Amino acid sequence: MEQEERKTSVRSTAMVLPLFAVACAVFAALLLFSSGPGARLHAWSFRTGFAMIKAAGYIGLGCAVVALASSVIAARKRDFRGILVSLVALVLALISFGIPLYWKVQAQSYPRIHDISTDLNNPPRFVAISTERGAGVRYGGVEVATQQMKAYPEVKTVVLALPANEAYKTALLTARDLGWDIVAERPAEGTIEATDTTRWFGFKDDIVIRIVPAGDRSLLDIRSVSRVGISDLGTNAKRVRAFLAKIAPPHT
Repeated sequence: MEQEERKTSVRSTAMVLPLFAVACAVFAALLLFSSGPGARLHAWSFRTGFAMIKAAGYIGLGCAVVALASSVIAARKRDFRGILVSLVALVLALISFGIPLYWKVQAQSYPRIHDISTDLNNPPRFVAISTERGAGVRYGGVEVATQQMKAYPEVKTVVLALPANEAYKTALLTARDLGWDIVAERPAEGTIEATDTTRWFGFKDDIVIRIVPAGDRSLLDIRSVSRVGISDLGTNAKRVRAFLAKIAPPHT
């Protein structure tokens, strides 16, 4: 009887490290996967969300080391339950560490700009949205234009084989199809202003579309600007590309 109790006690003690590793890894995963949704729901600020992602990465790395050590110890003792728990902890920990690391590497590959326009010399101007934001949406000038040309040389004014009024209707429908919130419609001026919300953090980015007649065709320009941050991780360029690909597919 005493021998059985001792074996049970030893097994319980042996599970302490694997259970600690999995608890630590779960905590790191919770930090990571709640960072954006929590900010989007206004439970905390986006800066807190960024700090949570960073913390999740460091904690995940530490948990991975603990889980690896735990799995080695469990393997030596032939404790299959300990091995399984340790491996679960290791996977969770590596996810919690790997995703922030991937995002950091990705961030370094994008230019530190958050204002993308197809017309760099005369970017479309915000009117209604400038009023909503309480300040004008200023363009960064040559510095921003230079970085954009280097990173996204394909983002340029589009020539549509449509008269201006038809191009305007098409642009408006395209913006709505992409799920943007239309803020202002000014068909007489050929401009549309809209706002898009990012999925993870719920950031509000502003868009303005400009249609200019060119004979029986039209010139279309679009500008997308983030409200916060310095680098947008390529979000605005992706949005502009998505719009242009939808309104003027490459094969046309």
